[in-house]
Amino acid sequence: MQRGILGGTFDPPHVAHLFAGEAAYRELGLDVVTFLPAGAPWQKAGSAVSAPAHRLEMTRLATEPAAYFEVDDREVRRDGWTYTIDTLGTFPPDERVVLILGADAARGVPTWHRSRDVIDRVRFAILPRPGVERAQVDAAMAGAEVVWLDTPEIELSGTMLRARARAGHSLRFLVPDPVWRYVLEHGLYGDF
Repeated sequence: MQRGILGGTFDPPHVAHLFAGEAAYRELGLDVVTFLPAGAPWQKAGSAVSAPAHRLEMTRLATEPAAYFEVDDREVRRDGWTYTIDTLGTFPPDERVVLILGADAARGVPTWHRSRDVIDRVRFAILPRPGVERAQVDAAMAGAEVVWLDTPEIELSGTMLRARARAGHSLRFLVPDPVWRYVLEHGLYGDF
C-alpha cells in the first residue's frame, strides 16, 4: 500500500489542494490520497481557525468526486495539539507513506515536532510554490527522501481566500462548488 497524505487546516479546502493530491496520485502511482484535516494545529496557535467540524465537512465535500481521495478524521478526533509524527504512528508501519507538501510548508519541516523521526518515516512529494526557491527546500530537507512534482506554481492559499471573502470577494471557482455553497450557508468568512 502506498498512501499519499495531504494534511492541513483546509480552511477552506481549495482547488490547489485537489490539484496537489491529483498530481501526487498520478505521478507517483499512489493507491490512495488521504486528506487529513488538522485538529488543533500547533503551528497555528493564536490564529483564528474555523471549527474542526466545518473544516472536515468542507474537505469531504471537496474530495468527494475522486474515488482515490479519502478524508480521515483521526486528527480532528484527537484532543490537544496535533503533531505529524503522532499521526504517522497511527498508520500501519508497512504502509509506504508519502507526505504531499507545498514548497513553503516543506521548507518549514525542520521546525516540526520530532522532524527527524518524520523524515525517517516518510517520502516527501513537494509542489513548487511562488516565492520559494528549490535550493531553500532542498537545504531544509537534507537527508529526506524527496520527489519534486512536475506542476506549475499556484498562488492560492487558505489565508488568501479568507481575506478575499472578508473583503467581500467571491470564492467561487477557487474552491469546489460544494465548498463554496457550504461557506455561504454557514457564513464562515463573512458576507460576500
